[in-house]
Amino acid sequence: MIDMGNVKTDTATLSSKYQILIPKKVREALELEAGQEFTFLVKGNLIQLVPKRDIRELEGIFEGTPIGEIRDRRDRL
Repeated sequence: MIDMGNVKTDTATLSSKYQILIPKKVREALELEAGQEFTFLVKGNLIQLVPKRDIRELEGIFEGTPIGEIRDRRDRL
């Protein structure tokens, strides 16, 4: 795997059955599991593969966010 700052790259080959093996280093880095589902995002010729996560994994991600700075609809133009 090539490390380019925040971007890590590796290669895989599309099989005759149109399948791609996710390299082991990528699976380990992202803690992917067999049977896990993914969402494909396509923009132009770019494909982004995003692991679907359980909604319970998102619990607490906004903890500590200052809500006093959130704009109200009245503040919008």
